[in-house]
Amino acid sequence: MDIIPEPDGPLEEEDIFTSAPLRLTVDLGALAENWRDMDRRSGKARAAAVVKADAYGMGIEDAGEALYRAGARDFFVASVDEGVTLRHYAPDARIFVLAGIWPGTERRFFQNDLVPVVSSEEQLAFWMAVLADYGDYPCVLHVDTGFNRLGLGMEEALALVDDVSRPASFAPVLVMSHLACADDPQSPMNKEQLNLFRQVAAAYEGIDASLSASAGIFLGEDYHFDVTRPGITLYGGQAVNGMANPMRPVASAQARIVQIRHVKAGQSVSYGRALRLERDSRLAVVAAGYADGYMRSQSNGGVPLRQVVPKPGQGFVAGHRVPVAGRITMDLTIFDITDVPEHDVKAGDYVELFGHNIPVDEAAEAAGTIGYEMLTHLGLRYARAYIEE
Repeated sequence: MDIIPEPDGPLEEEDIFTSAPLRLTVDLGALAENWRDMDRRSGKARAAAVVKADAYGMGIEDAGEALYRAGARDFFVASVDEGVTLRHYAPDARIFVLAGIWPGTERRFFQNDLVPVVSSEEQLAFWMAVLADYGDYPCVLHVDTGFNRLGLGMEEALALVDDVSRPASFAPVLVMSHLACADDPQSPMNKEQLNLFRQVAAAYEGIDASLSASAGIFLGEDYHFDVTRPGITLYGGQAVNGMANPMRPVASAQARIVQIRHVKAGQSVSYGRALRLERDSRLAVVAAGYADGYMRSQSNGGVPLRQVVPKPGQGFVAGHRVPVAGRITMDLTIFDITDVPEHDVKAGDYVELFGHNIPVDEAAEAAGTIGYEMLTHLGLRYARAYIEE
């Protein structure tokens, strides 16, 4: 048996990306410009950067560093682990941990200069005990103004202002709440929550206040207060329903064509014979499936969503949009490329799943979901390339 010689050296990242079956390109320049845009839209408030969920699937290390270089100095993460990672890339930023503090995590908060978001009576009681042992340390007070997810109730939050039993070292640096319907500018709940949060901000006079995430920023200056918290808009996603998306696309996902098949009219495609071809067709089988976050609900037939949202997922190749054909499977998706000139596409070429030509929110709509979920469900098999500013 012939022995295959060892390569001369390790593969370069560029070589790995070029030959990968799945590729994700992250435009850090667009990410930075989107943050600057949201900072401008925030008016007198300063824009933080929300980098939870591994920076919405973009990679917290590279995205965090790019946002820090762009000027962000306040960051929100979901967990202590994310905060510890981010600290290496945002050395003197304030990093707020939305999950708050729990027994056993306090040392990691202090060692990495992380600020807990206190969201419940239980967390508040624990935090008071921690302060008794460790002394002065900042926190954020999260108040529920109607979302009914996390946060102290209005009565508890307002009573806390004058609670003489609280430790003198209890000193929030920020009070925050979260809007439930900011993606619908006409919802009356926006003003209801605004009025309640104004009471909170007034009671905690002299402390920074934050109400708006991405969609709330577009509601206007009344909602901006001192700190805004843009998230999905940084990554190019749409925040407000029915409004043209002004953000630059950041992520582009591509999958290699593994095989091109010529199939006769009347034959079926993929599992369950969910799609029967009405014409002789050319089909491109690409190396992406629902294990890679390309959701089965985008299938062309054989899924309940097609009865409600008729348009299936689409890809983009050789200057043409191409529809998904049949059901999406775990590792593979089939696209109908019949309308693409045969000499323009071949096995080994790449189909864009979403990116500059197929907006991520359009792909999400075909899947019956939102851009947030599309981005945060990217699988582990994508080779990544980061485009610097």
